[in-house]
Amino acid sequence: MTDSALWISALTAGTAVLASWVTSRGTARAAQIQAVAAEKTQRTIRINEARRNAYVSLIEQAHRMAELYWTVSDIHRAGGTRSEQLPALKEVQAGLREGYGKLRHFIWVINLEGPDDVAEAAETLRLATRPPYQALEAAIAGEPDALDAFDQCYDPFWASVLAFVSTARAAVHDL
Repeated sequence: MTDSALWISALTAGTAVLASWVTSRGTARAAQIQAVAAEKTQRTIRINEARRNAYVSLIEQAHRMAELYWTVSDIHRAGGTRSEQLPALKEVQAGLREGYGKLRHFIWVINLEGPDDVAEAAETLRLATRPPYQALEAAIAGEPDALDAFDQCYDPFWASVLAFVSTARAAVHDL
Protein backbone atom coordinates (compact mmCIF):
# COMPACT_ATOMS: atom_id res chain seq x y z
CA MET A 1 0.00 0.00 0.00
CA THR A 2 2.76 2.32 0.83
CA ASP A 3 4.31 1.61 -2.52
CA SER A 4 1.14 2.57 -4.45
CA ALA A 5 0.66 5.68 -2.28
CA LEU A 6 4.17 6.75 -3.19
CA TRP A 7 3.43 6.24 -6.88
CA ILE A 8 0.16 8.15 -6.60
CA SER A 9 1.93 10.97 -4.75
CA ALA A 10 4.70 11.07 -7.32
CA LEU A 11 2.19 11.02 -10.18
CA THR A 12 0.09 13.75 -8.57
CA ALA A 13 3.18 15.88 -7.94
CA GLY A 14 4.42 15.32 -11.48
CA THR A 15 1.00 16.21 -12.89
CA ALA A 16 0.90 19.34 -10.75
CA VAL A 17 4.37 20.40 -11.92
CA LEU A 18 3.46 19.69 -15.55
CA ALA A 19 0.15 21.54 -15.22
CA SER A 20 1.93 24.49 -13.63
CA TRP A 21 4.52 24.53 -16.43
CA VAL A 22 1.83 24.33 -19.14
CA THR A 23 -0.16 27.09 -17.43
CA SER A 24 2.88 29.34 -17.10
CA ARG A 25 3.78 28.81 -20.78
CA GLY A 26 0.20 29.60 -21.80
CA THR A 27 0.11 32.66 -19.58
CA ALA A 28 3.46 33.88 -20.94
CA ARG A 29 2.28 33.37 -24.52
CA ALA A 30 -1.02 35.12 -23.83
CA ALA A 31 0.85 38.04 -22.26
CA GLN A 32 3.15 38.22 -25.29
CA ILE A 33 0.19 38.21 -27.69
CA GLN A 34 -1.54 40.89 -25.63
CA ALA A 35 1.61 43.05 -25.59
CA VAL A 36 1.99 42.79 -29.37
CA ALA A 37 -1.69 43.65 -29.87
CA ALA A 38 -1.41 46.64 -27.53
CA GLU A 39 1.71 47.84 -29.36
CA LYS A 40 -0.06 47.60 -32.73
CA THR A 41 -3.06 49.46 -31.36
CA GLN A 42 -0.86 52.23 -29.93
CA ARG A 43 1.05 52.51 -33.20
CA THR A 44 -2.19 52.78 -35.16
CA ILE A 45 -3.44 55.46 -32.78
CA ARG A 46 -0.17 57.43 -33.08
CA ILE A 47 -0.23 57.23 -36.88
CA ASN A 48 -3.88 58.26 -36.97
CA GLU A 49 -3.24 61.24 -34.67
CA ALA A 50 -0.16 62.34 -36.61
CA ARG A 51 -2.04 62.17 -39.90
CA ARG A 52 -5.10 63.90 -38.52
CA ASN A 53 -2.96 66.71 -37.08
CA ALA A 54 -1.11 67.16 -40.36
CA TYR A 55 -4.35 67.20 -42.34
CA VAL A 56 -6.01 69.70 -40.01
CA SER A 57 -2.93 71.94 -40.05
CA LEU A 58 -2.92 72.00 -43.84
CA ILE A 59 -6.65 72.74 -44.00
CA GLU A 60 -6.29 75.57 -41.48
CA GLN A 61 -3.38 77.06 -43.43
CA ALA A 62 -5.32 76.82 -46.69
CA HIS A 63 -8.15 78.74 -45.01
CA ARG A 64 -5.70 81.44 -43.91
CA MET A 65 -4.48 81.76 -47.47
CA ALA A 66 -8.06 81.89 -48.74
CA GLU A 67 -8.70 84.80 -46.38
CA LEU A 68 -5.73 86.60 -47.92
CA TYR A 69 -7.14 85.89 -51.37
CA TRP A 70 -10.46 87.40 -50.27
CA THR A 71 -8.54 90.44 -49.04
CA VAL A 72 -7.08 90.92 -52.52
CA SER A 73 -10.57 90.72 -54.00
CA ASP A 74 -11.83 93.21 -51.40
CA ILE A 75 -9.01 95.62 -52.28
CA HIS A 76 -9.91 95.26 -55.94
CA ARG A 77 -13.64 95.82 -55.31
CA ALA A 78 -12.97 98.85 -53.11
CA GLY A 79 -11.62 100.60 -56.15
CA GLY A 80 -9.13 103.39 -55.98
CA THR A 81 -6.05 104.02 -57.98
CA ARG A 82 -3.28 101.54 -58.47
CA SER A 83 -1.00 103.61 -56.26
CA GLU A 84 -3.64 103.53 -53.49
CA GLN A 85 -4.03 99.76 -53.80
CA LEU A 86 -0.34 98.95 -54.13
CA PRO A 87 0.69 99.06 -50.42
CA ALA A 88 -2.22 96.81 -49.42
CA LEU A 89 -1.49 94.39 -52.26
CA LYS A 90 2.19 94.20 -51.27
CA GLU A 91 1.17 93.51 -47.67
CA VAL A 92 -1.06 90.65 -48.81
CA GLN A 93 1.75 89.38 -51.03
CA ALA A 94 4.08 89.24 -48.02
CA GLY A 95 1.40 87.40 -46.03
CA LEU A 96 0.93 84.91 -48.86
CA ARG A 97 4.68 84.28 -49.03
CA GLU A 98 4.77 83.53 -45.32
CA GLY A 99 1.59 81.44 -45.55
CA TYR A 100 3.01 79.45 -48.46
CA GLY A 101 6.05 78.52 -46.39
CA LYS A 102 3.81 77.13 -43.67
CA LEU A 103 1.61 75.40 -46.23
CA ARG A 104 4.65 73.76 -47.78
CA HIS A 105 5.82 72.54 -44.36
CA PHE A 106 2.47 70.87 -43.69
CA ILE A 107 2.58 69.25 -47.13
CA TRP A 108 6.01 67.80 -46.34
CA VAL A 109 4.61 66.31 -43.16
CA ILE A 110 1.70 64.83 -45.12
CA ASN A 111 4.14 63.40 -47.68
CA LEU A 112 5.94 61.75 -44.80
CA GLU A 113 2.83 60.47 -43.00
CA GLY A 114 0.95 59.37 -46.11
CA PRO A 115 -1.00 57.77 -47.59
CA ASP A 116 -0.10 58.53 -51.21
CA ASP A 117 -3.55 59.69 -52.35
CA VAL A 118 -3.67 62.30 -49.57
CA ALA A 119 -0.12 63.42 -50.41
CA GLU A 120 -1.17 63.82 -54.05
CA ALA A 121 -4.22 65.88 -53.06
CA ALA A 122 -1.98 68.07 -50.87
CA GLU A 123 0.41 68.60 -53.78
CA THR A 124 -2.52 69.54 -56.02
CA LEU A 125 -3.57 72.09 -53.41
CA ARG A 126 -0.03 73.49 -53.34
CA LEU A 127 0.02 73.83 -57.12
CA ALA A 128 -3.34 75.62 -56.99
CA THR A 129 -1.68 78.43 -55.02
CA ARG A 130 0.57 79.37 -57.95
CA PRO A 131 -1.94 81.04 -60.30
CA PRO A 132 -3.36 83.42 -57.66
CA TYR A 133 0.13 84.39 -56.54
CA GLN A 134 1.27 84.96 -60.12
CA ALA A 135 -1.85 87.07 -60.79
CA LEU A 136 -1.15 89.10 -57.65
CA GLU A 137 2.45 89.66 -58.79
CA ALA A 138 1.11 90.81 -62.17
CA ALA A 139 -1.30 93.22 -60.43
CA ILE A 140 1.54 94.66 -58.36
CA ALA A 141 3.60 95.01 -61.55
CA GLY A 142 0.75 97.06 -63.06
CA GLU A 143 -0.84 94.70 -65.53
CA PRO A 144 -4.36 96.04 -66.08
CA ASP A 145 -6.40 92.81 -66.05
CA ALA A 146 -4.37 91.02 -63.38
CA LEU A 147 -6.85 91.54 -60.54
CA ASP A 148 -9.68 90.19 -62.68
CA ALA A 149 -7.48 87.17 -63.46
CA PHE A 150 -6.78 86.84 -59.75
CA ASP A 151 -10.50 86.56 -59.00
CA GLN A 152 -10.74 83.74 -61.57
CA CYS A 153 -8.06 81.77 -59.68
CA TYR A 154 -10.01 81.50 -56.43
CA ASP A 155 -12.47 78.78 -57.48
CA PRO A 156 -9.80 76.30 -58.66
CA PHE A 157 -7.87 76.91 -55.44
CA TRP A 158 -10.96 76.31 -53.32
CA ALA A 159 -11.84 73.18 -55.32
CA SER A 160 -8.38 71.80 -54.51
CA VAL A 161 -8.98 72.51 -50.81
CA LEU A 162 -12.30 70.66 -50.92
CA ALA A 163 -10.73 67.75 -52.81
CA PHE A 164 -8.00 67.52 -50.18
CA VAL A 165 -10.56 67.54 -47.36
CA SER A 166 -12.52 64.75 -49.04
CA THR A 167 -9.42 62.61 -49.62
CA ALA A 168 -8.12 63.22 -46.10
CA ARG A 169 -11.50 62.36 -44.57
CA ALA A 170 -11.57 59.06 -46.43
CA ALA A 171 -8.02 58.24 -45.32
CA VAL A 172 -8.76 59.00 -41.67
CA HIS A 173 -11.89 56.86 -41.70
CA ASP A 174 -10.08 53.96 -43.40
CA LEU A 175 -7.57 53.56 -40.57
